[in-house]
Amino acid sequence: MHLSPEANAAGVRLIAYDTLASTNAQALAQARAGDPGPLWITAERQTAGRGRRGNAWTSEPGNLYASLLLADAAPAARLPEVCFVAALALRDAVRGTAPKLASKLKLKWPNDLLLGGAKFAGILIEAETVGGRTTSVVGIGVNCAHHPGDTAYPATHLAANGAAVTPAALFRALTGTMVARLAQWERGAGFSAIRAEWLSHAAGIGGDLVVRLPDRELRGKFESLDSAGRLMLRLPAGTLEAITAGDVFPARVIA
Repeated sequence: MHLSPEANAAGVRLIAYDTLASTNAQALAQARAGDPGPLWITAERQTAGRGRRGNAWTSEPGNLYASLLLADAAPAARLPEVCFVAALALRDAVRGTAPKLASKLKLKWPNDLLLGGAKFAGILIEAETVGGRTTSVVGIGVNCAHHPGDTAYPATHLAANGAAVTPAALFRALTGTMVARLAQWERGAGFSAIRAEWLSHAAGIGGDLVVRLPDRELRGKFESLDSAGRLMLRLPAGTLEAITAGDVFPARVIA
């Protein structure tokens, strides 16, 4: 694994492992040990990879597993926006390494990328307060060579769609596009532009969704994102519900 020239120029560092329990867990451990970031942690294989809500993430060799450690990336209230920044950066990187797939790429709220309607990448943001400052970890997993077959949401991988992109090539591109998108975001000051571009590539705008929350399930139409990035769901009664976090499915996927 190698960083892009843009990442090197920005002072980003890299520690690459053959095997880790979790790149996110290792990045957080680095932060607790005093690492100021920005630092990428990569692994060829994870033995305890995880997604949102503690879901397992299949992590065999051939796919990309990487986490970016950022210290004091923005005021605490703006940190959830990092997910949208990372999604655009990852989309940029896939477009750059597999340009023929550009028209098939969509962004799924809040943290996934779709290819032809199937999930091929996920983003997991975790944050901790370490030494009086908030540290964020941006975990990214991309199905390059294979994908799991037992997922609640349809899944795919890049090679199955005709793009033989190696994890190393995709990672190098990603380290550059992430620098550019973080600069555009400007610690939250540029989120309106990030939000507008995210919406221009969003999957399911205007469509019927099922949103699964810890205590209930909602159905409605995906209307937009609010200024904080919350999903605005138009319920059958006509009211708008602001969703901060939840598992989202097109209504056609849920029986």
